[in-house]
Amino acid sequence: MQTYDMIIIGAGVTGMASAMYAGRLGLKTLVIGTNSANELPIGGVITLTEVVENYPGFIRLTGPELAENIRKHALDYKPLVEIKEDLVLDVKKHGDCFTVATRSGKKYISKTILLATGTKWRKLPMKGAREYESKGVHYCALCDAALFRNKTVAIIGGSDSAAKEALLLAEHAKKVYIIYRGDEIRPEPINGERIKRNKKITVITKTNIKEIKGEKFVNQIILDNKFQGSNIIKLDGVFGAIGSDPLSGLAKKLGVNINEKNEILIDHRNSKTNINGVFAAGDVVDTEFKQAITGVAEGVTATYSAYKYINENALICLTEDELIKKSKKK
Repeated sequence: MQTYDMIIIGAGVTGMASAMYAGRLGLKTLVIGTNSANELPIGGVITLTEVVENYPGFIRLTGPELAENIRKHALDYKPLVEIKEDLVLDVKKHGDCFTVATRSGKKYISKTILLATGTKWRKLPMKGAREYESKGVHYCALCDAALFRNKTVAIIGGSDSAAKEALLLAEHAKKVYIIYRGDEIRPEPINGERIKRNKKITVITKTNIKEIKGEKFVNQIILDNKFQGSNIIKLDGVFGAIGSDPLSGLAKKLGVNINEKNEILIDHRNSKTNINGVFAAGDVVDTEFKQAITGVAEGVTATYSAYKYINENALICLTEDELIKKSKKK
């Protein structure tokens, strides 16, 4: 069973940037992805973003390009840094260290753990949403926008993510509705202006979808308020952009403190959790502003904190069997 200074659970940009910094600090490090809910590839949710314009150093690039750049940077520190595509099923603390078990049947030992598990898309709650998932109901415009060329679609949500999804869909669809329950949508100003200028996009506020209907595929939605004299909009697809939920299940099993939103609670000075040797960063933690750049910063902070923790403590990592033998000798 291999032993590491740090195991990073989550192979998005937060996890890989953390690994890069761990390599610089001389820590033997293993990154394990995929995302446990969305089954995303190495690179995480940013790989589903068509255009990234708010990451310093790059005026504009795609999400997959950003993820690949950070992955290559981390692997520049091989053999200290390894990245494995697998799913972590369990983490247990044994003595001073941790055992990590994966879906492939592998087990690893580490002096520290960094949880960078991210989030999963929040599914649409209205009647018909589950029934028509992948039959007109989708959650990733980059993945599925091409299916709706010259068709009519709706985005449900009012965030900047919803605005960006709408702009991407408008490159393919003939008509895009943004439907939001609040008084007005909340995109970044630059994307708000793009929405206003795009003649294909119509914003409908103070409105909810009561039901998604169809035959084999989606063909209409039922609104709780009238739009242009009717509660029905005929369309071909509905995209959900109503937020995400933290993937903190492993943290809970380990005894890490979480808040009412299921976000991992950290000390924001050093990205520590309540358990010695366990750190967390990125979208899964209790920060209000969640971006690739903020997650990367938290991950680097967590890595430095783990480096200090390892050097300040004489940690001896034993397997479960070795711990049992040791306890029997006593």
